[in-house]
Amino acid sequence: MRLKITSLLATAALALTACGSSTDECAEVIGQGGLLPAAEALAAAEACVPGTVADFVDNVGDRVFFDFDRSAVRPDGMETLQRQAAWLNTYGNYVVTINGHCDNRGTVEYNLALGERRAFAAKEKLAAFGVDPARIKVVSYGKNRPIAEQPAGDEWAYQQNRVAITVLD
Repeated sequence: MRLKITSLLATAALALTACGSSTDECAEVIGQGGLLPAAEALAAAEACVPGTVADFVDNVGDRVFFDFDRSAVRPDGMETLQRQAAWLNTYGNYVVTINGHCDNRGTVEYNLALGERRAFAAKEKLAAFGVDPARIKVVSYGKNRPIAEQPAGDEWAYQQNRVAITVLD
């Protein structure tokens, strides 16, 4: 029992130390009514550490969504790409791959081309915001690697699959 309590206290201390005292998210490491489970505390600590993959995904956002049959970046996607560019310009040690995805409507060939256009559109915006294009690779998965299952007519699932995802390498 003593070892378990010591382990939880050490985990919480590690999480709070890694976060520093300036980020609000880190205050949530200690939950209401006691400490978070060790795995959750460590995940929260990593999300608070600037320059980590978790920081990028949780605090910047790794996804840019597109309208049906379109590859133009929407205003909400432009905001995400601006945040990504600022982060990538701060942490220049990362190379990224932008994965273009599509919903399952249309042919395989058409969706591979559309996914590529979406990934390139995101790349062009990142480059316009100052990220060196040599640090950005693009891959199209078309409809071959869905993010969400897509039952016929499920618009939410379709939307989740019309996306370009920036992955830190």
